[in-house]
Amino acid sequence: MKRIYLDHNATTPVDPEVLEEMLPFLREAYGNASSVHALGQEARKAVDRARERVAALLQADPKEIVFTSGGTEADNHALRGAVAAATAAKGSAPAHLVTSVIEHPAVLNTAQMLEKRGHAVTYVPVDEHALVNADNVILALRPDTKLVSVMLANNEVGTIQPVAAIAHAARERGVLAHTDAVQALGRVPIDVRALGVDLLSVSSHKIYGPKGVGALFIRKGARVSPLIYGGHQESRRRGGTENVAGIAGFGKACELSGRLLQESAAREARLRDRLEAAIVERIAHVKVNGHPRERLPNTLNVAFRFVEGESLLMNLDFEGIAVSTGSACSSGDLKPSHVLVAMGMAPEDAHGSLRFSLGRRTTDEEIDTTIAAVMRVVERVRSMSPMYRDFVKGREAATGAR
Repeated sequence: MKRIYLDHNATTPVDPEVLEEMLPFLREAYGNASSVHALGQEARKAVDRARERVAALLQADPKEIVFTSGGTEADNHALRGAVAAATAAKGSAPAHLVTSVIEHPAVLNTAQMLEKRGHAVTYVPVDEHALVNADNVILALRPDTKLVSVMLANNEVGTIQPVAAIAHAARERGVLAHTDAVQALGRVPIDVRALGVDLLSVSSHKIYGPKGVGALFIRKGARVSPLIYGGHQESRRRGGTENVAGIAGFGKACELSGRLLQESAAREARLRDRLEAAIVERIAHVKVNGHPRERLPNTLNVAFRFVEGESLLMNLDFEGIAVSTGSACSSGDLKPSHVLVAMGMAPEDAHGSLRFSLGRRTTDEEIDTTIAAVMRVVERVRSMSPMYRDFVKGREAATGAR
């Protein structure tokens, strides 16, 4: 069975060019980047080259890039590091943070941990499109606010947030601004100067690079304490021997993403719109989740009423099609998506939602196959759904009464 992969927001396949970039550092060029001999210096050059490539994709200075183990560590470093730096002085009062209710668990769970340690957090709501109102974020800022963190694009529904307006207002008030750009990287252009953020998190495996490596942009002059202490690596901002092969692969993935972004975004948006139009036109009782315009080009989230998303997911998997019910980090959670609930959706409708996230290699033929499969699966699962049978009976009774 030829499998169709439509779960690129969870992870992406490693690009062959990225793998080729990595292999020398897993074979013959295995030196420690901190060593002064030839093998070590070869590794150091690879890390420096990758840092330049990551910085170029973000329009940043290479010295502002700190490599991490991934997006989760980068988010933790941003939030915990900013709070630690702001409250380092003896007798300092607890910090106040502002974030949104639809952030990735890497941000939300870190914010909740900081609350347990005595800091205050304001969680700003979103509208029915999962869009944060920048004015609401700005109104939440207080004299003791040390950091505001709002994601650049939501991982479940793809809605792009007004980060630039939020960041510029925060910086005018002396508040650090962070954005989780993990899902946005490689899908929409990112310019850290235009955004005005002080901190920005990214991850390699979302852009056809290897897992286990990411980066945190730290604007020059921003006060952020290290999250991991150890040696002098990353200019003493993140201790630990560098994952040279992973970092080299991440750098190559950034180079490819920069080169292919415009073409890939246009293709993915066209295919996504075809998939969306077919589902809306051919399947009754569906609703597209997220903003109709301000969203990632590859992301489509649809609520199918009267069915469980998990049942749809498993049935599509049997047909060779990989999709998601939301964030991969929450796949073991039986609760409805916190993003969809925050948008005002009823829990039963949130449970019936699927996320289709397309990639560079997604084809027209795959979209046609997916459309046909979704139609079959929804009809099959609904035929076994007590909720759907009750709905049909109720509609028939109402029609007969008229």
